[in-house]
Amino acid sequence: MKKILAFSGSLRAGSYNQKLVKIAAEGAREAGAEVTVVSLADYPMPLFDEDLEKKEGKSEGAKKFKELFLSHDALLIASPEYNSMITAALKNAIDWVSRADSEDEAPLAAIAGKTAAIISASPGGYGGKRSLGFLRPFLENVKVKVIEDEFSLAAAHEAFFDKGGLMDAGSAEAVKAIGRKLAEA
Repeated sequence: MKKILAFSGSLRAGSYNQKLVKIAAEGAREAGAEVTVVSLADYPMPLFDEDLEKKEGKSEGAKKFKELFLSHDALLIASPEYNSMITAALKNAIDWVSRADSEDEAPLAAIAGKTAAIISASPGGYGGKRSLGFLRPFLENVKVKVIEDEFSLAAAHEAFFDKGGLMDAGSAEAVKAIGRKLAEA
């Protein structure tokens, strides 16, 4: 059974992207995958700084987040769009995960070779699509295979029920389909 780690690049309570990744996770579970949904806010990490890393090592949040990567086969990532880019929190988390913890560990050991699906949601008209244009090559650069299909949800502030589901059944099915495709990849 494929083990998928699902999270968004948002730290915000009530994040549209965290809601969206939970829906995609449902699709992956329907396809037989075991999915762990987490929030980056639960893994506090300082800004990556090589001097800090040498002096203090990884923070507990960064260590625990990297352990999740090591124990999962694939990644389901929802990327908010801040100023047309991925969030600093998402970039920072991947930077910490990518670091070797010892001379015996290969760089990128926790992330290289994984498969990922990427999705986004935004109140704006592009639905966070521009952030995916940066996230895909960033992940590919750290040796993650990103499936071709992706999904972006525009007007996210109007798209969800209070409990988190999508109001539009077609959009909900499209998001679940991304999760299923990742589980089958």
